[in-house]
Parts: sequence; C-alpha cells; structure tokens
Amino acid sequence: MTTTATPVAERSGARPQGSTPKSRKRPVSETTRQQARMGRVFISLYTALLVVFGLAPALYALVLAFTDEAGFAGFDNFIGIFNDYRFWPAVTNVASFLALWLVVQTVFVVLLALIVHQISVRWIGAVARFVYYIPGAFAGAASVMVWLFLLDPAVSPVSGLLTSMGFDSFVQTVEQGNLPWIFMIIAFWTGAGQWIVIMYGALNGINPEVIEAARVDGAGIFHTAVKVQIPLLKKWIAYMAVMCLAAGAQLFVEPRVLSQASKGVVPEDYSLNQLVYLYAFRQGDYHGSAALSIMLLVVSLLLASVFVFKGGLFDRD
Repeated sequence: MTTTATPVAERSGARPQGSTPKSRKRPVSETTRQQARMGRVFISLYTALLVVFGLAPALYALVLAFTDEAGFAGFDNFIGIFNDYRFWPAVTNVASFLALWLVVQTVFVVLLALIVHQISVRWIGAVARFVYYIPGAFAGAASVMVWLFLLDPAVSPVSGLLTSMGFDSFVQTVEQGNLPWIFMIIAFWTGAGQWIVIMYGALNGINPEVIEAARVDGAGIFHTAVKVQIPLLKKWIAYMAVMCLAAGAQLFVEPRVLSQASKGVVPEDYSLNQLVYLYAFRQGDYHGSAALSIMLLVVSLLLASVFVFKGGLFDRD
C-alpha cells in the first residue's frame, strides 16, 4: 500500500514560492455605504451650482469677450480696454489696496491669533475671539455705512484723531490719496475676525509635543512662534492670502457707497469692478465688460497660483 506524502507547505498552510496572495475585500458596512451616498449627493449639488452659477457664466463671458455685434472680434475688446484712460488708474488703485491689505491682514491676523492662543484663562480667550468676530456681522454696505460716520469729523467718535491728522471734513478724509488706506482699514475691520478664529483653530491643531520639545530646547515664546508655529501655519496663511486676494480684486461696494456719499469726490470708476459695471450698465458695452472681467479673472488666478504653490497649499504633510 503506497501513500502519497503531502507537501510540508500544504500541510502547514504556507504559500508556495512565486504565488501571489489573494486579495480579500473587507466587507463594506451599511454606514459606510450611506456616508458614500450622502457624499455623492453633496458633491452633485455643489457641482450643479458650480456649473450653473460659475462655469456657465464664465464661458458666456469668454464668448462675449471675443465677439461683438458683427461676430468674432479677436482681441479688439481687450485692446479697447487697454486703451481706455480709466483702466490703468483703476489697476493702480486696486493694486495699492491689495498690497496694503494683504500685508496688514497677514501680519496682524497671525499676531493676534498667537496672542489669543497664549491666553491661559479660557473665558478670556473666548471673549477675545468673540469680540474679534463681531465686526464680521457688518458685511458689505452695512460696514461701509458705519464707516461713513467714523470718517466724518463732524459726527465721528474719533473726530479728535481725524482733526489732529488734518481732516476737517468728510471730503478731506476721503480724498483719493487716502482711499487705499481707508479701504484697507474697512476690509481688515470687517474680515480679520474670522481669520483670527481660523488661525486660532490651526494653532490648536499643532501637536503639543512639538511645542514642548521647542521649549525643552530653550526656545521662548517669540522663538517658538517664529521657528515652529508660524512655519506650521504656512498653508493656512496661503489659504487666507488666496481668499483675500479673490475678495479684494472684486473691490466694488466700498468705493461705490463712498462715491455716492461724497457726491463724486470718490470717482465712480475707482476700481476695476466699478469699471466693469460702467461698461455694462452705463455704456451698454457688454463685450468690453466681459473682456475686462476675463482679464481680472485671469490675473487673479495667476496671482492666487503663486500663493498656492509657494505656500504648499496642496502638498501632503
């Protein structure tokens, strides 16, 4: 009677050499399936809104920018914009405002977030964050209306400060040379609070062991902030810069309200968005308006890409 020897590998359950392991799929739970379905629902709603209110208008503006009443116009609409005497002053105005705002916003938001983060008493920190966030409730025209009173020495609660700076009337306060500073202060007052809260949350996300290691190595509060915390906030700072750039490039409400309040002292074509509005609704030149809008979009995307790549916004940690 002969017996066939069973290979040791088979008896022991070992996998023969050269064989590939069979992948075993883990069973997907019903909760995971529900979460995936809800994720697709939310994505589909956002995608639909993005297409209807974002991509479709942008494509329509692109078509208008390269056409006129006679048909395809090439770059004629863009050339007409460049030759408009109002274009370059508007570019200068918006660029001056953005340069001031982005620098001041970045420096003071990060500084105030670090200060709040150092507050050890919880209720004091909570009150500080709430106070910072209050101005954000006054959005758009409402915040400008508040500043109309603050900028008028006749009724302003800081009239003494305005008078000491040589401003005796509202018209003197809103002279065109002062407007980049005024718009920067309004934008910072309105939007800095929410970014302070965001930066505070980002600081809380830093591993405490990293901070403790820096302190063990002898780093004080200043060196810990400069060498450890701020570098770890780089992505959040880049994100803030991109969002503020997008909002600031669309400067419209503030100069428009001040133009109406000052009876023309602030020009109606101060910003690029105001010029877009004038092209479309005063001159009836929708093709020129679309060309200017496309130029503003392209320049904003190029500048935003600089912050994205320099800040490593999409880099994996």
